[in-house]
Amino acid sequence: MEKHVQRCHYTRKSSLNSTKSTAYIFSYGLLKSNVFLPLHSKILKQNKMKKILLSIVFLMTVSLSIAQTAEKENLKKTEEAAKVAADKPNGWVKKGTFTFLANQATFNNWLAGGQSNISGNVGLNYDFNYKSGDWNWDNRLFAAYGLTKIKDQKMQKSDDRLEFNSLLGKKASGYWFYSAFFNFKTQLDSGFDLGSGIKTSHFFSPAFFQFGPGMMWKKSDNLKVNIAPATSKLIVVHPHFTDLGSSFGVAQGDNTRFEFGAAVNGYYKFNLMENVTVENILNLYSNYLEDPQNVDIDYTLNIAMKINKSLSTNFAFQTIYDDNAFRGFQTRQIIGLGVNYGF
Repeated sequence: MEKHVQRCHYTRKSSLNSTKSTAYIFSYGLLKSNVFLPLHSKILKQNKMKKILLSIVFLMTVSLSIAQTAEKENLKKTEEAAKVAADKPNGWVKKGTFTFLANQATFNNWLAGGQSNISGNVGLNYDFNYKSGDWNWDNRLFAAYGLTKIKDQKMQKSDDRLEFNSLLGKKASGYWFYSAFFNFKTQLDSGFDLGSGIKTSHFFSPAFFQFGPGMMWKKSDNLKVNIAPATSKLIVVHPHFTDLGSSFGVAQGDNTRFEFGAAVNGYYKFNLMENVTVENILNLYSNYLEDPQNVDIDYTLNIAMKINKSLSTNFAFQTIYDDNAFRGFQTRQIIGLGVNYGF
């Protein structure tokens, strides 16, 4: 009986091993006969096709996105060009501002003390600039006149200026331009010595002329610096101001003075905050022919705090150093409520 059981167990085991061997041989035979190779190749081709399709879709998406962006940029440039063309007929941009600035202080039986006074200033700024290709031509005409009346005193001038600036530039590279500039400055009304009451100046006396070639760095209309190392300067006064001595650097008995030197002119305008603009104007000049270390300085700071379209609070500060006219700093400062008109 035990032998029979052992024989049966051996028979089952042999049968199981035989089945496994048969399955292995069958599978190996299928593979050997390349039955599954077409199916495997088909799966690989499908995966490869999916990758190719995904790549094509990706490339088409990127291309479409780039095309849309380029189209938007071209449209924007076209609109900007059309706007510029509309705003700048024949390459010219012209704009002006008229400003009236007033200030008043009144005291009546005021025990702490004080003097009643009133002052008024009018100013005109007119810009007419031309642009065409690599050429820039910036022109500005500026005029200002002001009077102050203090109680029990004569009326006095608080401002008196007439100035014209012209700057021509031909693009060289980047922000740099070959340039040539011209500057003219004088006053509109007569000036008097406060102590003696003697007339010291009047219209076109003195008159200052500057001109010369140079290089200009211009990032925008609101930020530019012009360097002119070969600048000619001419000062003109009426002969009767030099009868008894020199006047504004012009020697006694003469009516003109010529200087040759270097000039640096800078302009920077920016928004300090909303409705507050700050304008900086700096002019430097050194005379090669006499005391080149004594640099003439003319700096102006204008701050406009806009209230609405027509009203603003204006602050102006100017300091001048010119040892030929006065050995020290001349300064003026004005603040008040302004009425503005643009045209």
